[in-house]
Amino acid sequence: MIYNFIGQPHSGKTTLAKHLKTALRISNEHRLVYMIDGDKLRDLFQNKDYSEAGRRKNIDRAYSIARYIQDLNPFNDIIISVVSPYLDLREELKEATEVTEIYLHTTNIRGRENFYVSDFEKPITNYIDIDTTDVDEITSMNELFNKIDLIKIRQNGNSKK
Repeated sequence: MIYNFIGQPHSGKTTLAKHLKTALRISNEHRLVYMIDGDKLRDLFQNKDYSEAGRRKNIDRAYSIARYIQDLNPFNDIIISVVSPYLDLREELKEATEVTEIYLHTTNIRGRENFYVSDFEKPITNYIDIDTTDVDEITSMNELFNKIDLIKIRQNGNSKK
C-alpha cells in the first residue's frame, strides 16, 4: 500500500508519516515499510528549485520511486511525504496504483512561510482529511489511525461481496 501525505510545509506530514511508519512496522514485522520524504529527496538529488518545474520534478521522482518499490513487492508499505500541490500528479499516481492519500492542512504558519505554495490544489475525492490546526501530534495521529482503519474495514467489506 502507498500512503501519500500531502499538504503545505509544516502541516505535519513528516511527523505523522513517521508515526505511521512505526505503527505499520509494529503491526506486521514481516512487511517492509519505506518512507520517501520530499526534503530528503531534494537533498539527495540536490534539487533546491521551488519553481513549479522544480516541484514537479521532485514529486515525480518520489512517485516513481514509490511505484518501483511497490512493483518489486506489492506487499511493501510505502509512505510518501511531499508537499505535492498539483492535483494532476496525485491523480496519476492514484490511477497507476492503490494509494491512500492523506491531506494535512493548518491555518497556522509554522516557520516556513517562504516555502508556502500559493497554487496548492486541494484534493477533491478519495482522501483522508486531517486538520492539524491547534491540535497536538498525538490527537492528529489518533485521528489518522482511526480513518485508516475505517478505509480498511470498507475495503475488506467490499472484497467479500
